[in-house]
Amino acid sequence: MDKLINRTKKLIFTKQGGIISSTLILSGMILLSRFMGFFRYRILTDYFNKYELDVFFAAFRIPDLIFEILITGALTSTLIPLFIKYQDNSEELEINLSSIINLISIALGFFIVILFIFMPGITEIIVNGFSLAQKTQIVLFSRLLLLSQLPFLMWGNFLTGLAQANKSYFITALAPIFYNLSAIIITILFSTQLSLFAPILGVIIGAILFFVIQLPILGIFKFHYHFLIRSSNAIKEFVVLIIPRVLTVINTQIDATIDLALSSLLGGGAYTTFYLAQHLQLLPVSVVGIAFGQAALPYLSEMYQKKQYIELKNLIVNSILNLFFLTIPIAVFFIFARTPLVRLFFGAQKFDWDATVLTAYTLSYFAFSIPFHASYYLITRCFYAMLDSRTPFIISLISIVINTGLSLIFVLVFHLPVWSLALSFSISIIFNVMLLLLMLQNKTNGFPMKTLSIDTLKIGFSAFVPAVIVYFTMKLMDGLIFDTSRTLNLFLLIIFSACLYFLLYFFIAWLLNIKELGIITKFIIKTKQYQKKILEVYVSNQS
Repeated sequence: MDKLINRTKKLIFTKQGGIISSTLILSGMILLSRFMGFFRYRILTDYFNKYELDVFFAAFRIPDLIFEILITGALTSTLIPLFIKYQDNSEELEINLSSIINLISIALGFFIVILFIFMPGITEIIVNGFSLAQKTQIVLFSRLLLLSQLPFLMWGNFLTGLAQANKSYFITALAPIFYNLSAIIITILFSTQLSLFAPILGVIIGAILFFVIQLPILGIFKFHYHFLIRSSNAIKEFVVLIIPRVLTVINTQIDATIDLALSSLLGGGAYTTFYLAQHLQLLPVSVVGIAFGQAALPYLSEMYQKKQYIELKNLIVNSILNLFFLTIPIAVFFIFARTPLVRLFFGAQKFDWDATVLTAYTLSYFAFSIPFHASYYLITRCFYAMLDSRTPFIISLISIVINTGLSLIFVLVFHLPVWSLALSFSISIIFNVMLLLLMLQNKTNGFPMKTLSIDTLKIGFSAFVPAVIVYFTMKLMDGLIFDTSRTLNLFLLIIFSACLYFLLYFFIAWLLNIKELGIITKFIIKTKQYQKKILEVYVSNQS
């Protein structure tokens, strides 16, 4: 038994040797976590109507804002580059990282107290179109999330960064699954008695599990926490790095809050429509884009610190093309299969047909920017690896002004529905990525833009042609072969259509000699290697 436990620990905490294996683990676990997240949304749409869900999703806006500023902005993106730089001296590294997490803890405590006090006034501003009863519930739920969820998420993400800096990804990707699992179980068991408080309680317990599950990371990587804040060069670098990064996140979160405020003026259920469509679009962005970005950051930082500039440039270009190869066909599929996808993920008892159609339209406007949105996480991490967070901040500021301006014009001037908010987001993120790419090209003394452009056009052609065929095939099969009023048949139709589409896509990519097709082979090889490792652990134990 001891032998089995030791081998299992080795399997879970082993360091990854390359970006493909790292991305594979992250993608697989994020995919599982995201599907559980969508199952959570499906449960929510089964138990609560769109007006109640407006309250639930809006209650996360302010806690999410603080989470993104202090954790995603200040902690996650700066921890790994500093870890790589100071890893040779373990004692100094421990003191520096402890000082950083203690500084962020103090900042978090300050924000929690201030926001707890002023939450009623803030809620009145950001959801002016909601009823008094809805605003009262939002204040209560937001305060609970601030006090009970954020501290555990902060410490959990610190452990995540510590593991990923050591190129270990399995347990950090496993933790969000328990977060979603808790929310699902508590909602099913207690929603009748507790109403909307049940899913709120579920995510609070989930946040505690998210932290507790990752505690073994401290022992595995022999990290000793110190209850102190010591001034050092690393702390000064941290402060310099986080200022533009935090400002970038603040801008993004203000933009998201404006989306909430505008959608609250578009009638009941509009914010739920926007929120669900946005999160469905985030499925491929997370599984491919965020996974690639997280997996790439330690390697990018290491190459930059070792001044391996040619290898760094090749890694950037190849990673962008691999991202485009994986996400362009997904974006096209999301556009032509938008309604079946929304019906499958959210078409529960209390999610009516009007909400389904509007969510599908909103999804399609989000979808055409998926390749750029996925690439954004890789390209920004290229700058972070080079210890430059100023450039992404400036470009992000410009794109957010564009997004906010377009959103205001679409809603207040042209009186367009909620899908217009998705359109303005897509336009701004495409602009953001294109400008980042140009700046990155200058920063790396140029990389082959001609190759990048030609390969992208070939990928786009390979994705568009099978879309026409599969779209009409899907329309023909809907009703003639599959009675899609039943969830199982709807699921089978989507699976069949997706398989047919991607088989045709890969075939055309092979005909056009698109070299990025090789990434699929690499993923398959790595998957087989992990299957072999798992078998070795458990079969050898039995023998």
